[in-house]
Amino acid sequence: MLNRRIFAWGGAGVAVVALLAWAFAPRPVAVETGVVQAGRFEQSIEEDGRTRVKDRYTVSAPVAARLTRIVLREGDRVRAGETVAVLLPVMSSMIDERTTREATARHAAAAAGVQRAGARMDRSRIAVEEAQLELHRTEKLAREGFLSASRLDSARLALSAAQREQEAARAEREVALQERAQAAAVLQPPGQAQAGQPLTVRAPVDGVVLKVAQPSEATLPAGTALMDIGDPRKMEVVAELLTTDAVQAQPGRRAVIERWGGAPVTGRVRRVEPAAFTKVSALGIEEQRVRVLIDVDRPPEGWEVVGDGFRVTVRVITQSIDKAVLAPVGALFPFADGGMAVYRIDGDRARLQPVEVAGRNGNEAWIQAGLREGQAVIVYPPPTVADGRRVQVRKP
Repeated sequence: MLNRRIFAWGGAGVAVVALLAWAFAPRPVAVETGVVQAGRFEQSIEEDGRTRVKDRYTVSAPVAARLTRIVLREGDRVRAGETVAVLLPVMSSMIDERTTREATARHAAAAAGVQRAGARMDRSRIAVEEAQLELHRTEKLAREGFLSASRLDSARLALSAAQREQEAARAEREVALQERAQAAAVLQPPGQAQAGQPLTVRAPVDGVVLKVAQPSEATLPAGTALMDIGDPRKMEVVAELLTTDAVQAQPGRRAVIERWGGAPVTGRVRRVEPAAFTKVSALGIEEQRVRVLIDVDRPPEGWEVVGDGFRVTVRVITQSIDKAVLAPVGALFPFADGGMAVYRIDGDRARLQPVEVAGRNGNEAWIQAGLREGQAVIVYPPPTVADGRRVQVRKP
């Protein structure tokens, strides 16, 4: 009986010890894994961009005029030489009572000037007649020998001077008449100043109306923009890169245009503008940026619906390596004085593996040494993972 109790208590103690050992034994850490693959590695500069029509024409009013209502709207197609706007002469400005009195007084003064010019013209006509009579008498006396030749020359010069005075009086009267007409025009009511031919503004090129700046009727000064015209089929992409990145985005670099609503589109960097500008980021940091212009190589189906000013994402490829060993960038972590390492899967254990990284992008890292194709690595390893620790791959 005693032996049975001893065996029972002994078995219970062993069970408790085994249970405690199982309870406090380390559990496998659940991890996510990725596979090391061989493929093309591309390092790129990624930035938001926007589409832009290459050749944009702004149609403006050549003179100050009254614009009639523009019937064209955004998206309408026009041809070169087609009338896009009609301009009419500007109405004269309205005048108040004080200005009216001043204009009336100037008109009266101009009318008096006409009368004065007429009187001077009559006086000059009489002076010419008098000089002609004097010349006739002098010529007759000179032929009879009663006067000298110098006296005859003086009479002829006097006639010539009187004739010039008459011409000056005639011109002065013409000036007075024009001043009176000008003063009378100021007194003309504004509603009557509508005479004149309309001026038609024509499209400079074939294209589509991109923007109508002034659709309604209005009186505009010279140079006011009326509308923008361009060809959406000739589109480019503009990205504003940091100056440190733009140094690598040289003309000829391949670019990938994404997030426009369709499959990625390839293009080429055509130009990096020579002048940078300061732009304040969303965090309030001043940045020096420069515009990079990208041409689309072969627009895919659906690209024709992309218009001017659409937002896209641009990746300018700065490095491209074929048959590179690629690992998920989330598997890397700092190790040993600036080096990098990963945890690779060895059966059900995690093994610390230092690696040599030649480059990385947003998704993949180019591994030059330390890993080979087909190995599984832990992605975003949790803090509980250590070298030799048991792990369990989490099911997706």
